[in-house]
Amino acid sequence: MSRLVVKVGSSVLTRPDGYPDITMISSLVDQIVELRERGHQVILVSSGAVACGRRLLKVAEVADEVESRQLYSAMGQVRLINLYFSLFRDHGYSIGQVLTMKENFSNARERQNQQTCMEVMLRNGVIPIVNENDTVCITELMFTDNDELSALVAQLMGADALIILSNVDGVYDGDPSAPGAAVIRRVQPGEDLSRYIGSEKSSVGRGGMAGKCASAMSAAQAGIPVLVACGRRDNILADLLDRPDETIHTEFVAAGK
Repeated sequence: MSRLVVKVGSSVLTRPDGYPDITMISSLVDQIVELRERGHQVILVSSGAVACGRRLLKVAEVADEVESRQLYSAMGQVRLINLYFSLFRDHGYSIGQVLTMKENFSNARERQNQQTCMEVMLRNGVIPIVNENDTVCITELMFTDNDELSALVAQLMGADALIILSNVDGVYDGDPSAPGAAVIRRVQPGEDLSRYIGSEKSSVGRGGMAGKCASAMSAAQAGIPVLVACGRRDNILADLLDRPDETIHTEFVAAGK
C-alpha cells in the first residue's frame, strides 16, 4: 500500500464560465476510488471553494476583496464538500473535511493534531479532503496557494508521492502556447527552472506554475517525488502510476533517489 497526496486546482474543477465542473469532479472521484480499490491511501487537497461560492452569490464590484473571499469561501466550501460527499457515498466511501491554516504547520502541537486527525481517518477508510480555511486566512496568514499546502501535507503525512493536477501537462521549457514548447519530463533536486517559469496564473486560482515548482521542489527535497500533470486528461491518476513513461507529465525527482 502506498500513501498518495493528490492536489487538484480550481482550474481543473471549474468550467470556463466559472461554474463547478460536475463531470470533472465526478471523474476525479471515480479515479480516487479506483486507487482506493487497488489498496492506496489517498489524501485529497482540493481547491475550488471560492470559485463555487462566487457563482452562488453576486456582490457589488466595490465590495472589499478580503470580505468577498471570506463570503465566497464560506458558501462555496459547503457546496464543494457536499458534492464530494454525495459522489464518494455513491461508491460506498466516506470522506472527512480538514480545514487548516498556515500557522497550524508552524506549531508542533497543532501539526501533531492535524496528523493524528488524518491518520485516524485513513485507518478507518475515510478519505481526508483538505483545504485552506479561507474564511479566517487573509493576507500574511494565507498559504501562497494550495500547492504549498499540498507539499506541507505530503511531508506531514509521510506520503510516498505528491500528485499535482493542473490545467497543463507539466512544466514547459517555454510558453506552453508557443510552437515547439515541450514538457520537461524530469527535474533533478536543486535544478534551476527560473528561466522557464512565467508569472501567469489561472483566472480562478491564486497560484501559478512558479508556485507549483517551488512547492514541488520543497516536497522533493524532503524525499517525496512530485508529479505535475494535467487533471483534465482521462484516467490521469492511474496512468501516472501504471504507465509513467507513456504519460506526459513533469516529475520532480526526490532527493536521495
